[in-house]
Amino acid sequence: MLSGDTQIKLVVVDLDGTLLNSESQLSERNEKALKAAMDKGVQVVIATGKTRYSATDVIKRLGLTTPGIYLQGLAIYNADGTIGHQQTLDAGLARQVITFAEDRGFDVVAYSGSRILVKQANPKGDELAAKYGEPVPEAVGPLQNILGEMAIHKLIVTKANDARKVKALRWQLSKQIDTKGRLVQAMIPDMLEVLPAGASKGAALRVLLKQMGISAAEMMVIGDGENDLEMVQMAAIGIAVGNGYTGVKDIATEVVGTNDEDGVAQAIEKYVLGGPVAATSTEEASANGAAEATTDTSTEDNAEETPANDEETEES
Repeated sequence: MLSGDTQIKLVVVDLDGTLLNSESQLSERNEKALKAAMDKGVQVVIATGKTRYSATDVIKRLGLTTPGIYLQGLAIYNADGTIGHQQTLDAGLARQVITFAEDRGFDVVAYSGSRILVKQANPKGDELAAKYGEPVPEAVGPLQNILGEMAIHKLIVTKANDARKVKALRWQLSKQIDTKGRLVQAMIPDMLEVLPAGASKGAALRVLLKQMGISAAEMMVIGDGENDLEMVQMAAIGIAVGNGYTGVKDIATEVVGTNDEDGVAQAIEKYVLGGPVAATSTEEASANGAAEATTDTSTEDNAEETPANDEETEES
């Protein structure tokens, strides 16, 4: 809970739908705000449902040297890219889900570390790489055949552009797997994720807080999805972006602008920096250009009005 003397030592931020805009890009304002927080000694941690590979560009641009939470909390990666903590899906449960889903016409994507595996190429698998920056899926044939060969962290079950059928499947699978696993959706309605029982970003965050020696009372979390709810709820300052899941917005300390309105920067400027960061030269040039354009337009308007006034004088 937020108190008057809250001092934030850690900012945990989701990627898609939160830090990244609708074009999956890190805006200049968000980047600048996070770097300014880091300059003040605040640590920044990424918490995403995706692979660490997908966050490579953000890690480099921000110069992060902290651990990160990936694969819906199933893997905590150290700063050097090695896995410090992980959970994997039971092979029997994975086999049950894959067979049940494929028999009903759904595509299944398996995550193993930074590898994405599919039976055969499918539109949603391709979208993961093209839109969300994930590794290109590897077509390996029947996924059931690899379950004994490698650890699987999670499964994604999808029916491209058919959220209604995915919603129905979620209900069916919840009856099938009961307490053996966990089902979650991350603001993508035609994708359902299957995780090990008890796994979540929140569970991984509790492990990471202990490792870092930071308490939840010193943390701000910014997120948008169902998979961020637990983290937002446990933070001293829990922030939901304006485009977020209703459940997250209902329990947040504050709802800021959307991911296309630099909501992350808004939160950091208010709760960490105490005000907006100084504009960059690029932003100043843009603002000056807009002001000059306004001045030029006003001048042209006045020039157009002058002949009309002359005509009125002549007529009188």
